[in-house]
Amino acid sequence: MKKVLLSLGVVLLAGSAAMAQHAHNEHDGHNHGTPAAKPVKGAKATAKAPAVTATPVVAPNPAGTTGDVNMLSFNTEEHDFKTVAEGPAAEYEFTFTNKGKEPIIISQVHASCGCTTPTWPKEPILPGKTAAIKASYATTGRPGPFTKNITVLTNGGTKILTIKGNVEKAPETSVPQNTSMLKTN
Repeated sequence: MKKVLLSLGVVLLAGSAAMAQHAHNEHDGHNHGTPAAKPVKGAKATAKAPAVTATPVVAPNPAGTTGDVNMLSFNTEEHDFKTVAEGPAAEYEFTFTNKGKEPIIISQVHASCGCTTPTWPKEPILPGKTAAIKASYATTGRPGPFTKNITVLTNGGTKILTIKGNVEKAPETSVPQNTSMLKTN
């Protein structure tokens, strides 16, 4: 569906540009490289839009469409941290294998919020090779349950990975009183 909409958008955009150029040529009275049609005696004048050829747009296969979208085989697509302490980052590596016949290129990985930072390999993953996408969740100041998605965009499709858990609030620390000011006899 996305391919159809993208192709339709390209055709409409190209057609609009060609029609605008045609209107400009007629408006200013100059021939800008397009030959003017000569009227035929006794023929009715008809307006005809110039023919437009569109180049198809090829986008990466989104999950659920045709193509080799199962090239990435993850050990798991969801990780539950259970309960983690507030303070240190909660980190997990999603390991995957390229099960396809072509190299996998990860074009982008983004998290559902700024509290989760993904890292991923920038070089192509060859067929049969294994790599990992690391997700790091900042727990400081975020007590309570969390569920975060990490979207992985590749030339083989899109995968959504999920991390979840519960951040246990750090214990309150009491400030020691300054006893050096007390006078002792």
